[in-house]
Amino acid sequence: MTVALAVVAALALIVAPARAQDTSDLVKVELLAEPDSIVPGEPFQVGIRLTMKEHWHTYWRNPGDSGEPTTVDWKLPEGFTASGLEWPAPEIIRLGPVTSFGYEGEAVLLARITPPADLKPGDTVTLNAEVAFLVCEKECIPGEDRVSLALPVALSGGASPGANGKLFDTARSQLPQPSPWTATFAADPKTITLSLPKADLKRDNVRSVTFFPYDNTLIVNSAPQTLVAVGEGAQLAIERGQIAQSAPNQLDGVLVVEEDIGGNAVRHAFAVNATPSPIGAQGISLLQAALLALLAGIILNLMPCVFPVLSIKILHLTRHAQEPAARIRMHGLAYTAGILASFAVLAAALYALRAGGDEIGWGFQLQSPAVVAALAFVIFAFGLSLSGILPIGTSLTRVGGSKLLQRTGLPGSFFAGTLATVVATPCTAPFMGASIGYALTQPAIVGLTVFLSLGLGLALPFLVLAFVPGLQRMLPRPGRWMETLKQFLAFPLYGTAAWLIWVLSFQVGPTGLAAALAGLVLIAFAAWAYGLVQGQSGRSALAFRGMANAALIAVAVIAVMLRSDQGAQTTAQASAAEAGYEAFTQAKLEMLLAEGRPVFVNMTAAWCITCLVNERTALSSEAVREAFAGKNIAYLKGDWTNRNPEITRLLERFGRSGVPLYVLYRRGQEPVVLPQILTQSLVLETIQSL
Repeated sequence: MTVALAVVAALALIVAPARAQDTSDLVKVELLAEPDSIVPGEPFQVGIRLTMKEHWHTYWRNPGDSGEPTTVDWKLPEGFTASGLEWPAPEIIRLGPVTSFGYEGEAVLLARITPPADLKPGDTVTLNAEVAFLVCEKECIPGEDRVSLALPVALSGGASPGANGKLFDTARSQLPQPSPWTATFAADPKTITLSLPKADLKRDNVRSVTFFPYDNTLIVNSAPQTLVAVGEGAQLAIERGQIAQSAPNQLDGVLVVEEDIGGNAVRHAFAVNATPSPIGAQGISLLQAALLALLAGIILNLMPCVFPVLSIKILHLTRHAQEPAARIRMHGLAYTAGILASFAVLAAALYALRAGGDEIGWGFQLQSPAVVAALAFVIFAFGLSLSGILPIGTSLTRVGGSKLLQRTGLPGSFFAGTLATVVATPCTAPFMGASIGYALTQPAIVGLTVFLSLGLGLALPFLVLAFVPGLQRMLPRPGRWMETLKQFLAFPLYGTAAWLIWVLSFQVGPTGLAAALAGLVLIAFAAWAYGLVQGQSGRSALAFRGMANAALIAVAVIAVMLRSDQGAQTTAQASAAEAGYEAFTQAKLEMLLAEGRPVFVNMTAAWCITCLVNERTALSSEAVREAFAGKNIAYLKGDWTNRNPEITRLLERFGRSGVPLYVLYRRGQEPVVLPQILTQSLVLETIQSL
């Protein structure tokens, strides 16, 4: 056990994440409170004040062409809660062709803290926060600062006004105020027009009117915005970003009006929530989305991620064909229940994280190195069980069909459905993009219907087989071939585990990869030790069991502690030019389109099998490369292996929740979206149509 703990401690050091750079000379971060003391149960306002060095800037919630918004991770005493950040209206920051939205000089991000009602007067409480930001001038430096603030609990008479009252009054005056005007919008391929029917914005003293959208991909940030008078109101014409396929369902953002008052420029900011004009309603229906999801789920069974699991379940039916029909139907229902329950959990997590501000989509869990490593470890152990190397009565072995199936068997079928769902997430089937994209734009209860339809499609082949005796009779008779086939099916699982470790190498770098490989060795060691337990008793059995358990604990620690390594991602980007493409950024896309070049965008991920097959069979061919060169098409590749909010936002603009996505852009024309399953001839035909 001492050796195992030493191994765990060493691996913990290996996979420890890197820290942000020291930016204390560029940004001063402070945590301030409006009152000098707090009252139990009474909310109060705090502010994160960022003071930037001259010419340096940080970013708004929508950073524009480049950058990342500031984030605050509150570390509050028990019972305290914090609201979301309130952002002051941004400024336009231009650097060459790049237009960003952010702050120079000083910015105060406000939040409201609610203390519990049972605080004791006279006590002192300490508020802590971890503030992460990107500060830029001609270069960008990620920074992180930990700030704290101690406040006494008021004795009586309520909280006293603090010395920061004027600062907070100024900060609140810089927040967007509710818009006094009802707003609508219309969109065509080139322009988004924001209509404010009652807004008198063409007065002589109005210097400028600028709309800052919350959606990062909606407009060309560098383009001028044109204000025209229409009747008693005004319209603001904004050049539409060419990465958008269809009009948004809502246009939310901040409208900044700058007036000349007494020779001074005075800014007024208004929160705008514009609804589409009657001509803007587009989309598919819930019934269409559910049917597309059902069909996509059926096709998923043919994908290499899922097929081994389905094959093993069919072996179950072959082996137990003499069981009562009702019993076989129960296996089908249990398998279906496992899939539906897993899809419900995935959908709930997806909606919850998106509601919390995370920009994620289908397959989001595979952007976590810990999840990828855990999945690789489980599949590797599953393969060992099919090979007969892991002979213990664990759930993994039972999925392959042993003691559990011979008794009740239903938990094994349920777990098989869960496993099928988990391993299906890297795969994409035709029709999935539209259906899942629709689901994520709807309320959670509507979207859950689509996710469950996808799950039902995944379960349907086995469910039909379990309920139709005539189909069961077509299966081969049981025999020794079944054991041979079961052992053969272990090798696709070993291949899947190896592929997941390869994916992990893009996320954690060499040291993390070494830790993951050590995890596979420890699993094999645990399998060997558990095998020896079967023939031992007394102290020997206890010793072997202890060694196996210690190895598995070490494996769990490795999976939990793996973190993304920025160096691995940088290395991947550096090799992009050698492969004939450039790494995608929105600023790069807009710059290429401004030059008049067609642009082919490939949104992919290392864990997306469909993406890898498309790249190998279609996009990497010499004919396609020559066609790109002949038409002067720039090739941008967005890697979604790790979380990338910029890529997520682009996917959402095309109604997609995950990769792959293939888009051909042409300046001044609607983007062409290619199917999710590519062929060389299809890509060449699309290129030749230019």
